[in-house]
Amino acid sequence: MPQSDQGVTNERYTVIPRTAIFLRRGDSYLLLKGAPTKRLWPNKYNGLGGHVERGEDILTAAKRELLEETALTADLWLCGTALVDAGETGICLFLFSGEGSEAEPQSSVEGTAEWVAYDAIPELPVVEDLPILLSKIHHMQRGDPPFFAWSHYDECEKLVVEFAE
Repeated sequence: MPQSDQGVTNERYTVIPRTAIFLRRGDSYLLLKGAPTKRLWPNKYNGLGGHVERGEDILTAAKRELLEETALTADLWLCGTALVDAGETGICLFLFSGEGSEAEPQSSVEGTAEWVAYDAIPELPVVEDLPILLSKIHHMQRGDPPFFAWSHYDECEKLVVEFAE
């Protein structure tokens, strides 16, 4: 269908596709501690990942981001999606998981990748939605249907993450 027939209007979301990857090793997850020089979330823990480049599919983007940020590869599976209300332009976040190998990750300009025990996450400085999304992923297994979420702030500027039934 040509662009003119896509039905793009100001009443509909325009979204930026991004990936978030949570490799698992036992009860630990590979998280990225953002470099102190990062514009977004310096010194905070988050999943690995980033923007999808033009001409790239979502899975290829996730694998590329994992390789760029850690020098690791993994067999990834889609856990869910989250539509993040960020104003006129939203974020469509594709969340992946996979089993981590015994290889150790390398650091990158984005930050330092660290294996973190799931139970230790509440004690760490993390990106605000990480505990909510990771708690959903933590109880999933490969082959489970993906979840669908909508993330936004209420009138008191409190984060709300709603999951579809």
